[in-house]
Amino acid sequence: MAATRSSNSKPTKTSEEKFSLAQVFVAFASLPRVFRLVWSASAPMTLILGGLSILRGLTPAVSVSITQVVIDSVIRGIRIHSIAPIWLPVGLQLAVSLVDRVFANANNIVQQLLQDKVLNHTQLMILRKTNTLDLSSFENAEFYDKLQQAATQTNYKPVSMISQTFELMRTTITLVAMLSLLLQLSWWLALVAFILPIPSFIASSKYSWYGYRLMRHEAPERRKMLYINKVMTVDDYNKEIKLFNLGNFFIGRYIGLMTNFYEDGKKILVPRQLNNLLWSSLTVIANSGIYLYVALQAVLGRISLGALSKYTQASIQAGTSFQGILDGVSNVYENALFVNTLFEFLQYVPTIVPPEKPVKVPIQEDSNGLDLEFRDVSFTYPGKTEPTLRHVSFTVRAGESIALVGRNGAGKTTLVKLLTRLYDPDEGEILIGGLNIRNYDFADLRQYVGVIFQDFAKYQMTARENIGIGRVVDIDNLEDVKASASKSGADEVIEGLDEGYESMLGHWFKDGTQLSGGEWQKVALARAFMRDARILILDEPTSALDPQAEYDVFTRFRHLTSGKTAIFISHRFSTVRLADRIFVIEHGDIIESGSHQELMQRDGRYAELFNLQAQAYR
Repeated sequence: MAATRSSNSKPTKTSEEKFSLAQVFVAFASLPRVFRLVWSASAPMTLILGGLSILRGLTPAVSVSITQVVIDSVIRGIRIHSIAPIWLPVGLQLAVSLVDRVFANANNIVQQLLQDKVLNHTQLMILRKTNTLDLSSFENAEFYDKLQQAATQTNYKPVSMISQTFELMRTTITLVAMLSLLLQLSWWLALVAFILPIPSFIASSKYSWYGYRLMRHEAPERRKMLYINKVMTVDDYNKEIKLFNLGNFFIGRYIGLMTNFYEDGKKILVPRQLNNLLWSSLTVIANSGIYLYVALQAVLGRISLGALSKYTQASIQAGTSFQGILDGVSNVYENALFVNTLFEFLQYVPTIVPPEKPVKVPIQEDSNGLDLEFRDVSFTYPGKTEPTLRHVSFTVRAGESIALVGRNGAGKTTLVKLLTRLYDPDEGEILIGGLNIRNYDFADLRQYVGVIFQDFAKYQMTARENIGIGRVVDIDNLEDVKASASKSGADEVIEGLDEGYESMLGHWFKDGTQLSGGEWQKVALARAFMRDARILILDEPTSALDPQAEYDVFTRFRHLTSGKTAIFISHRFSTVRLADRIFVIEHGDIIESGSHQELMQRDGRYAELFNLQAQAYR
């Protein structure tokens, strides 16, 4: 059942080809969904942050008005030679300042805590979204670009957007209060305060857009930088880096990318700051002129010294407030551009989805296995033109074991991916238990299928957890874990470790032990046995074992999976011959099938491959 859009289709992009001032105000259209995001992280903190912003918007006007009273009270005290008139206004000024500081610090605390909550919330949203997406998404470069942008560019920006919006409310309240004071002296002072910040606002918005466009452009190269960092710092690559003397090679590439990013960033940063210097200097000059005008009014006796202080501060505060509003709008616009990368990522939807009314996987009481069938199945990987599988048809009976052989790229692993619904076929159908697997909830289906791929995962966890995650509900069931380890031969490896099954595997964490390739494969095999599945699939998981060890594993595997449906892929024919039937795959099609003896008697492709390998041991 396909979704409305493929998981590797392109989400709608924000226009980034041309900047226009209208885009700045359109950015506010994304505020509701950003607010819902922040609200869902913590509604109480969001309310507190908004309330503090409104209260802080009132304090500047109150402070400016009290300043006039303080100065006029000082003059009155000088005239009557008494300090009595100044106590009340000074006390009020102190109280207002202290309250403002309390509000400011409370605002910082709430904003930081809310930012942490939103960061955790968005990271969980990203992880949960990735958990729903198809395997094809993780094999797509554009997907990784958007994943990185969503994960790295939205750490604090959602809270910043909401905080800046609240700050706009606060600043607007302050501006209205200051303008009401200025209008008592002269209307044109308010006009100057309005006009001065506009050019700076336009320039700032334009450079915000430049920065966002640069981020989108650099995303693939920044992923390369992260990849080089991983290659140089993870033990998986360290041996080859040393043996091939690759350290300076990768460091050189890293320096090249780092230098390019630095130069590109400088091209935006320097002009932006020079523009800021130009317009801020103009603002300083204009404020000085306003200060001179108000001072002349005081000299001419038209206003008191207290009023001089009030109007001067009101003028400066009005200009600063309007500048703050415009800067706030610009910052909201800039953050909206980056936050939209999160929403773009969240627009990805999987193609492979469970049916609305799933059917339970039929379990046969007289068999531990499940029968399966491929009917005229064809498949081409996304972005490719050459089919990987062409009209493949075969049946596997419940409890039967089959082996898949063929050259690399023949389509063996693709059959496994289709069987487990990591992909859906382009044509034909796949049946398990007599029903198309699209009728099953794939989460239900996969619990009856155990798979170990050649590139199996090496989890940096304890030995018990490494095996137990094969069936998460029993991860703490040590008896089942030990039984699974015994089936794969991993028990001998684990029992030789200092902490046994509680030993940390890998070198990433403290007291970890790195296993050899063959030892890791035994742990991975134990994970497959832990699943106790009806269908067990081994996709070349024993390639790091020596021939005798691999033969022993597959012999044990055949014995332990007796009655279950088993599929294994191997290039070693000494183990392949253990299967009930063997399928030979070439160019995406099954060209031969039968038992080892039957295929050898046919003297076809299988016999040719078997004899070629046998010659190497003669």
